[in-house]
Order: sequence, then C-alpha cells, then structure tokens
Amino acid sequence: MNPQHAPRILVVDDNAQNVELLEAMLIPQGYEVTAAYDGLQALEMVKEASPDLIILDIMMPKMDGFEVARRLRQQEETRAIPILMVTALRELRDKIRGLESGADDFLSKPFNRIELLARVRSLLRIKQLHDELQAKNALLERVLNRYVSEEITREILRDPEHQLRLGGQHCRVSVLFADIRGFTSFAERRDAAHVLESLNTIFNVLAPIVFHYGGTLDKYLGDAIMAFYGAPIPTENDPERAVRTAWDMRLKFAELQQRRPELQELMIGIGICTGEAVVGNVGSEQRMDYTVIGNTPNTAKRLQEAAQHGQILIDEVTYQAVSHVVEAREIEPLVLKGRSEPVRAYEVVAVAPSAEEALTRPEGGSCLVSPGRENADSSAGEEDFHSPDQEGEAVDQGVKRHGRPD
Repeated sequence: MNPQHAPRILVVDDNAQNVELLEAMLIPQGYEVTAAYDGLQALEMVKEASPDLIILDIMMPKMDGFEVARRLRQQEETRAIPILMVTALRELRDKIRGLESGADDFLSKPFNRIELLARVRSLLRIKQLHDELQAKNALLERVLNRYVSEEITREILRDPEHQLRLGGQHCRVSVLFADIRGFTSFAERRDAAHVLESLNTIFNVLAPIVFHYGGTLDKYLGDAIMAFYGAPIPTENDPERAVRTAWDMRLKFAELQQRRPELQELMIGIGICTGEAVVGNVGSEQRMDYTVIGNTPNTAKRLQEAAQHGQILIDEVTYQAVSHVVEAREIEPLVLKGRSEPVRAYEVVAVAPSAEEALTRPEGGSCLVSPGRENADSSAGEEDFHSPDQEGEAVDQGVKRHGRPD
C-alpha cells in the first residue's frame, strides 16, 4: 500500500447496481475503485494489479466468493490482501464459512454507509501496517544479505530471538582468511579515491564467492576478508566449500587482473583452518558482531600470513576432509605465532570440478589448473598433477616451507 497514492479497492459483485452503490460511497472518500462482476474476473484483475482491499460478494456465477477467498489465501503474493465480504446471507454458519475461507471481516446487506466506511478504514489500516512491516523485513533481509548468504538470512529471520542475541555456542567451522598482497605499497603511490575504488572493486569480486558457497562474511580487515563456514547452518562439506571459495577467489582475482592491468602487481594469499570455535554475537545490545573466535580462526589467520603470493594453505584437518577433491602438497611444518607445536600444512595446487562444473567441462583431465600456470610447459604440468609416488619423491628431495622443491 503506497501512502503517496489513493488506496485501491476492488469491488467484486455480479449485480451492477450494487457495484455502483459501493462506488458512490467509496470514490468521494478518495479511494480508487475498480470492479469485477464474477469470481474468475476478480482473480485475473488481482493478478494484473494487486489491490489494497477487496470487497467481495458471495453469491456469484462461475465462482462464488468463498472459492475466490480460498484461492487468494493460497498464493503468497495475495495472501495479505484484506477481504471484506458483503452478502445477503445472514446465517451464522455462512459467516463462519466465509471467515474460514479467508475473509477478514463481514458486512450484511443492506449495509449502513457509515459502518461500511469504518470497516474499510480499519482493514486498510491493517494493510498499511502489514506493508510497513514487510518493507522493514525486506530492508533487514537486504542488510543481512551483505554479510551472509540468502539461506543463512532466512534462518536468522526464522528465529531472530535465538540468532540475534549476545553470546555464542561451540561449533565446528572452517575459517578462511584472504589477504591482498602488496596493497600497502600499491596504496602509497595512489590517491585515496583511487585506492578505495580499487579495494572495493576487488571485494566486489571476492565477496560474492563467499555467498555463492554458503559462507558467512565475517568482516573486512583492511585489505583482507574473513569468512567462515558451518555456522549458523552447518553442512557436511563445510571444509570443501571453504576450499572451493579460496580456489575461485584466486581464479577470479587473476581474471580481474587481466581486466585491470594496474592490479597485476598485487597477489592474493589465503589460509583455511577447520576445527572447534565459539560462534556468536560479540559486542553490546546496541551493536554486535556475529563472529567466530578461538584457536581455529587464529590458525587460519596465521596460515594466511604464511602463504606466499598466490598460495592457498590449509591445515591437516581441512586437508583430510577435502583430500578426495583436491591435490595438495604437504609443506614443511609451520611454526605459527601462538602455537607451541609446529602445524602440519598443505598447499592446494588443484581442485576437482564440482558436479555442476563437470557437466560443462570438456573431456580430459579431472582437476583445474592453478591460476598463472596455464601457460607452463609440459614438465610443469606433470609437477602440478603428480602421482602419490611423485609427491613422496618431492618430499624426500626437500620441500621448503611453502612447498617449493630445492
């Protein structure tokens, strides 16, 4: 219901005199009135232009008012339209039947003009409140969709009392940190407007990938992104979705660099860790941040910091969960800040196509080539897709801290 326009009322009655009488009462009050003369015509008119109120007769040819009301209530887009039934039927059972069919109010013929207008105003007020609530929910949904996928937004709106309160719970999550390497020096040589535009361009490419794979965008950290998978809605393949996000980020970032040559001096480094963490709302009642805290995100951050340009580093738990869909090189155990023991880590070098990608992939090869390696010679390709035996040989020869042979 648009407050800038006159409320639209659809009058449905097979008697032309009744329609004219209602028009004579409603139009002088500033209402925009249209008419339908049977139930089927009414449904077609509602489909073309949704009214703010329907004044509905019951006894009509082709389709009676009971059936019209039932059909309107069955459709999501017409479910909230108020229905005022106006009828000569006076039996209590008829009124009950009308209310059960979906009518919001009842008025018996012959009716009083003042009573009619009072009921019309009451129902239009309810419609306006409903529309305002819908607009606020739509705005809330758009805001939430900036941080989480649509699936997670629906879960939050389904149970906001639980999802939007301070506190948290222990969850098994996969946490991803992606950092733009070289951005500090890039920014020092450019004006602030150019720096901000470049960063937003990068994030506009990377952030949608998080949502595509059902992740939660935790926050932007300067020139880095933090995201996690497994909360508030856990799935069986959260580690895989995190790795596929990282892989697509690297691919899409390389494509962006082709379109924006000035970004070619930048690189991306990504770290992923899977494990238990506390997930929930941190802050105050006025402002809170839905985030993940604990050893798992800390380790993911350290892996991202250890990653060289273009690398995706994952921890042991993540590797075990995704080893069936990735090729990865175990690198020398990393001594990470805050960890007393070295952490086993792996560099992801190839990812098998998803089921959707496999349907459109040409024959030959089961893994995607790493970005930047498409033009490598055949020997480099053999290194990328080595067998388990070859991997063992590479390790024996001495794989350096970031998985590079001596």
